[in-house]
Amino acid sequence: MTAAQAMAAATARLRAAGVPDPARDARLLLAHAAQVDATRVTLIAPEDIAPEIAERYEALISLRAVRVPVSHLIGERAFYGRRFKVSSDVLDPRPETETLIEAALAEPFASVLDIGTGSGCILVTLLAERTMAVGTGTDLSEAACLQASANAVLHDVDPRAEVILSDWFGAVQGTYDLIVSNPPYLAAEEMDDVAPELRDHEPRMALTDEADGLTAYRVLAAMGPAHLAAGGRLICEIGWTQAADVVEIFYAAGWQDVVCLPDMDGRDRVICARTPPRTA
Repeated sequence: MTAAQAMAAATARLRAAGVPDPARDARLLLAHAAQVDATRVTLIAPEDIAPEIAERYEALISLRAVRVPVSHLIGERAFYGRRFKVSSDVLDPRPETETLIEAALAEPFASVLDIGTGSGCILVTLLAERTMAVGTGTDLSEAACLQASANAVLHDVDPRAEVILSDWFGAVQGTYDLIVSNPPYLAAEEMDDVAPELRDHEPRMALTDEADGLTAYRVLAAMGPAHLAAGGRLICEIGWTQAADVVEIFYAAGWQDVVCLPDMDGRDRVICARTPPRTA
């Protein structure tokens, strides 16, 4: 069997399993099995596929057919021009979160706190883009902390990055210029409707608060000011239907300049707010 024939058969199998964009996944997984760059797959398409590659490819396609994410099968995911190591212990970096990165980079900052850092993609990206800044990432999952630390090393920001095990702000000390977060924002009742890749293969506590999906924003709004310098910013990702509720939460807590930014698809995605004035 040639590589082209193997990809065609894999595409048909993935399509039958309901996998979105099966041809793309078949190509990426063949590249991974053959240990070649995905852009070179067309070059090997006419060639016979080696038995050991065919065996690896079969295993990968079988897992993808039961909706294991491609990123988990190849062990990495692209985000803001960099490759991040991922696993089932962390939420996959996603393109819509790049809206948060753009908002954060729109103004200068010397220090950043990432609440619920997961893979560390937000913290690491911001430190890589701002080479003089320092930052801290927190997560309730020890496995996630290890993953974030590994990604900090991978992208050479580890001397400026601290990753700590913490329930929200519990172990956080000091103040920062910027707080960022991509918290769990799905309501418990929404979990049955999400894609199997998320529901079955990503950490549930990174997806839902097991309540109305707004718990994180109440915590961020209430506790954020104690860890922000005067005039500091808080930027967080939201579900696309949550803008009005989250804006209200932040204004009710005394925050200023609360605005919502859309993602590349035009959906409400990121809330930006400034710390309320200090009280005596």
